[in-house]
Amino acid sequence: MKYRELFKVEELPVFQNKMFPDQMSALVCPKGDMTLVQDLDTGLVFNASFDAGLLEYDADYQNEQACSEVFQKHLEDVKEIIRRHFSGKSLIEVGCGKGYFLEYLHQAGYEITGIDPAYEGENPKVIKARFEASLGMSAEGIVLRHVLEHISNPLAFLFAIAQANGGKGQIYIEVPCLEWICEHRAWFDIFYEHVNYFRLADFHRMFGKVHEGGHVFGGQYLYVVAELATLQKPMFDPRDVFAFPTDFLADIAHVAAMAKGKRNAIWGGASKGVIFALYMQRAGVNVDLVIDINPAKQAKFMAGSGLKISSPKEGLKALQGGDNVFVMNSNYLQEIVALTNNQFNYIQVDRHEL
Repeated sequence: MKYRELFKVEELPVFQNKMFPDQMSALVCPKGDMTLVQDLDTGLVFNASFDAGLLEYDADYQNEQACSEVFQKHLEDVKEIIRRHFSGKSLIEVGCGKGYFLEYLHQAGYEITGIDPAYEGENPKVIKARFEASLGMSAEGIVLRHVLEHISNPLAFLFAIAQANGGKGQIYIEVPCLEWICEHRAWFDIFYEHVNYFRLADFHRMFGKVHEGGHVFGGQYLYVVAELATLQKPMFDPRDVFAFPTDFLADIAHVAAMAKGKRNAIWGGASKGVIFALYMQRAGVNVDLVIDINPAKQAKFMAGSGLKISSPKEGLKALQGGDNVFVMNSNYLQEIVALTNNQFNYIQVDRHEL
């Protein structure tokens, strides 16, 4: 396999959304290296150092974002895309997580089945297992939200889904957008758990027929609706050499300078917050607390940094007016400002003009 190296970083926690019961287990969590490359055969971008054997998804894996009204609005936008292409069709959500979106579609009248090894609920329509073609699951439409970036061989995984579905039907795919990450120098969005980093053009090369494609959630995510029957191996276009920014990590020093000597809180204990905290610690910055609105994360500890996650109520008691609050995702800024009565110094870390 021939590829070009784009970016490298060592010793990242293999899980960002896995919660730990105590600080020590969070500090000594399994770690792995990131060697981001572009495959010169397919044009796809992935972590060449990825070892799937280091990851095991279980009930401690907490990646549900639907606690936020802002994210609920995003899910409404996705539901509208689903309506345009899958109205009246049976659906399977592969990698349904805790089942929030599955229940959302079910309440909207869709016949939908889910599959995910980290599912914790009691819905008999959800199978607590990894997807495999041998399970014999098929439907008129497949929903694949924020799964493909976690799969070490995404093309083989898609072919397995197509095979299980009799080589027919449509698929909705949603993944983080690599171009947004690079444009915003979002160094906290490159992490081990995501082995693949996609561009919209990748899916147009993967599928002969894409019904719709674009960007959602403020451009952070990209999506396509495509025909499974037209799935094909993408071919690298020599004119499509991906230019990873050479100054990708430059903002770390600037952010660290803003934080040193001050009280600092991170708002968002998910993937971005985990990597942000780790880089800040490596830059010699003290992070005083992490706040997250997801009850499943509260009182737990973050991988790598060992920081404890507080509820907004607990966190606000510990903060003083004018303290730094690093907002991990600017989509949530207004929600956070309203919740905290606009009394802190809010820093949007995904704005490159930092």
